Amino acid sequence: MRIGRPSITARGAAAFRAAHQELEGGRVFHDPLALRILAADADDPALEAAFRPEREDVRLSVAARARYAEDAVAAAVARGVRQAVALGAGLDTFGCRNPYQAEGLRVFEVDHPATQEWKRDRLAAVEIPVPASLTFAPVDFERQGLADGLTAVGFDPARPAFFVWLGVVPYLTHTAVLGTLGLIAALPRGSGVVFDYGEPPDALPPEQRAVHEARAAWAAQAGEPFLSYFTPGELAAELGRLGFSAREDIRYRDLTDRYASGHRTATGPPDLGAHVIHAWIPG
Repeated sequence: MRIGRPSITARGAAAFRAAHQELEGGRVFHDPLALRILAADADDPALEAAFRPEREDVRLSVAARARYAEDAVAAAVARGVRQAVALGAGLDTFGCRNPYQAEGLRVFEVDHPATQEWKRDRLAAVEIPVPASLTFAPVDFERQGLADGLTAVGFDPARPAFFVWLGVVPYLTHTAVLGTLGLIAALPRGSGVVFDYGEPPDALPPEQRAVHEARAAWAAQAGEPFLSYFTPGELAAELGRLGFSAREDIRYRDLTDRYASGHRTATGPPDLGAHVIHAWIPG
């Protein structure tokens, strides 16, 4: 990863969200800013790959993941949560679109200071306004903890919050993952999180394992190696131990079926053991 701009995986996810708007009309996930924020990246190979017709399954999968996360934010707002945190937001545009601003939802984006400065310059360049409800929380994790970084910009740990943490967990250690989940669980009741994770490669059938290993090798070559895997049972036990008494764990393929059924022509992405979890502590 090059500090000063989102990682290659974050740029890839943004490219697939943008391509979904144009090629599938945003039917699964509507984001009117997705293409605009990528306006200067026409020559990025990730953007070109996302627009290939044969990548429809990936576009729909990425769109379904984003839709699921924003549906979870909506549920949190409905139960009274008024703070949302995007961890490793990359080129995500939810904070700029915030559909719950009138209800008082504040959005905090956490990222490395240099990466965040790059994003803010990009938003200004393409004339995407930053609403008053969006606060940037620059955190250099080598020098500062997440809790301190958030409270420094006005996050209130005495109030519940909902965290969106997509495309990050596989690149962190178990200790870092569980430490962050523990921080969220320590917040007032009503708090929650959406995040994704991968099962250990040895839990996959041989053909799927080979595909996974090829992707892992590509990520490592890009400087973003996979560092952690969880089995569903192991993660459920950890979440229960931390106090997340309500949760849904859904495989990527099933999530795509939930939102994209009837919208796709492809047979769907291979099941590579990737999951998305929505976990919360009821009020």
